[in-house]
Amino acid sequence: MTMTVTPKPPRARRRLAPILLWAACLLATASLVAGEEYHDEEPHPDPNEEEYSGMVYVGRMDDDGRRAGFHVDNGIKYIFGTGFDETHKEIEEADLYHNEHYGPDAYHDVPDRAHGKTREQILHEKRRGELDLSKGPKPFGWFEEHPLDGGAVPPRVVRVDPFFIDEAPVTNKEYGKFVRATYYETEAEKYGWSFVLSSFLPNAEELEEAEVDPEAEDWVAVDKAYWRNPEGPGTSYKYRENHPVTHVSHRDAAEYCKWVGKRLPGEREWEAAARAGHYGPQNRTLYAWGEDASVEVSKQHANLWGEGAFPWENKAEDGWRATSPVKSFQPNGFGLFDMTGNVWEWVRGGKHKNRIVRGGSYVDSFDGSFNHAATLGARATLHGTTTTGNVGFRCVKSPKKRVEYHYVYEGEEENASPQLVMEGADGNRRYSQQNSGGSKYYLNDDDDEFDDEDENHDHDPTKPRPDERRGRKKVVKPRTLTSDEL
Repeated sequence: MTMTVTPKPPRARRRLAPILLWAACLLATASLVAGEEYHDEEPHPDPNEEEYSGMVYVGRMDDDGRRAGFHVDNGIKYIFGTGFDETHKEIEEADLYHNEHYGPDAYHDVPDRAHGKTREQILHEKRRGELDLSKGPKPFGWFEEHPLDGGAVPPRVVRVDPFFIDEAPVTNKEYGKFVRATYYETEAEKYGWSFVLSSFLPNAEELEEAEVDPEAEDWVAVDKAYWRNPEGPGTSYKYRENHPVTHVSHRDAAEYCKWVGKRLPGEREWEAAARAGHYGPQNRTLYAWGEDASVEVSKQHANLWGEGAFPWENKAEDGWRATSPVKSFQPNGFGLFDMTGNVWEWVRGGKHKNRIVRGGSYVDSFDGSFNHAATLGARATLHGTTTTGNVGFRCVKSPKKRVEYHYVYEGEEENASPQLVMEGADGNRRYSQQNSGGSKYYLNDDDDEFDDEDENHDHDPTKPRPDERRGRKKVVKPRTLTSDEL
């Protein structure tokens, strides 16, 4: 009998073989995971198959007039801000074009024609000390307003993701269903009063002892005024069920939107819908109906005060002295009603003491000679608990997207919450505070993964290695939300 003896490989070679085998298995597993995360994911739902009663889709359309899917940049770029600042004409149409580079970082590539430089160039000069900071730094969240309509100065190119928006403000009838179903108590009811226009008081004697808003003396604090009693005791919302609900705070509006499965619109979403496709420097208009500031034209499109002296003389050229039923005037190009006039509308953003309202109301003028100019850039801020007879709201809803997943190790779930990145006007990003605690599971650095004392280095690649002490699981991938509206 002939016996063949195979030489035993050196100890280093015996140790290297299972390591290489383990690395190959790990590489194959990583490829499989990557395939599961990116290549084998479910496609995004088709936005053309999604419809909601009483809502209008606002987003990018393809050449065939169909809604662009999420496999491309299907958001909207437009010039955001006041219409009174002529610098919007310096913005080029090319800045509004869509390209393959989009996402949170794409905003830095948008040129600011008002300053003649991109944001990245401004940041570069700031770091090198080349900017004139003699006027002093601006606090985070600073918003420069135009004195006539309160719109952003200077106008600038912004982008919003597609969304659905209510075609009209929420009415008294709709809000009543919410209150009856949830027994909700508005903040005006809790505090026991709300603001009413002085000329609408049932009894003129109340003006002598009434408290007024120090920043708007024509608005009087009336006890027991709320959405059911718009002008106080003795008045009713009956026969005004199709008028926009008023005397609701920012929280009251947000609670209703949550109840119906929607949310308040972002400020930029709201303006994108109000401008209705008039997004570029060539077709941008001052008002929802164009540039004509005459009563004869505006009374067909919006409920405004008109030519009478505010607050005692309202000639009702448009047929109404106060709020009007929704859909009483012509819609804009997207089929949305009352985007200008009737009532201001709460939107997301701002701070609690300075919540944002958009659109103007029935007490506003064309040119800003009294109150605000009712332009497409009309903007104001109110305390979040403010309730008054000329502020309402409407809701929006985001289109459905696919649920994206990734893998986390055991103990990392606590840090998998969405990260909010707040971006200031200077381009600096500030990250919201997150739980910085590390994983409770870790490997002891003092332990050698490959113990010299262990001579048995054969490893089954289908089973976890001894050094793989943490399990992993597939979880929903968090999204990074970029916002400069805070």
